[in-house]
Order: sequence, then C-alpha cells, then structure tokens
Amino acid sequence: MDFKKIKTETTVVTRQKDQFYQGTGNIYETVAILAKRANQISSEMKEELSKKVEEFSSTNDSLEEVFENKEQIEISKFYERLPKPTLIAIHEFLHDEIYFRDPNKQVQDEF
Repeated sequence: MDFKKIKTETTVVTRQKDQFYQGTGNIYETVAILAKRANQISSEMKEELSKKVEEFSSTNDSLEEVFENKEQIEISKFYERLPKPTLIAIHEFLHDEIYFRDPNKQVQDEF
C-alpha cells in the first residue's frame, strides 16, 4: 500500500452516522468491518516500517554507543505524520474502496 497517496484527514472529524448505514444497513456490522480493515492497515504499516528501520540496525548494540541516524529519524517522522489506520479505513469505507461480504447471509440466500 502506498501511504504517500492517501488523501484523508489526519485528525478526527465528526461525521454523520447515516453515512455508515449505507453499505451494510447495520452500524454494528460497519464498525466490525472498519475494525478489521484498520487492523489490516496497521499490520501493513508496521511491517513496512520495521523493514525500513531494520536497514539501519547495527550488530554492535551497547548502551554506551548511541548513534543518531538522520534518515531513520526522518522515516519515523514520516510514519508519525500519516493518518491513523482507523481514519484510513473510514475513508476507504465511505468511498466504497473496501470489499466485504457476510458468509452467513450468502448461505441464507442460497436456500
């Protein structure tokens, strides 16, 4: 996922709850979908950040030697400025960028 291209708010915004009924018809299903998607986004961000920071890790770790790496600081500042995973998930949901399905409903429709 390219986090540089995300065009969403970086702070919490008050929203109309009616927007969240449109996709599922149930606010609780919507919250569950948003929570799962936010967890997916969070894990993707964590993996990407750990890969980038891993490049700067040194094999000689001691308490006396502390190196400040400006590139590592810039990377961490970039990830701190990104919108939170929940805000990204809400943005994706409101713009119909999330695919979700309920397997229980599909089984009932088949009968």
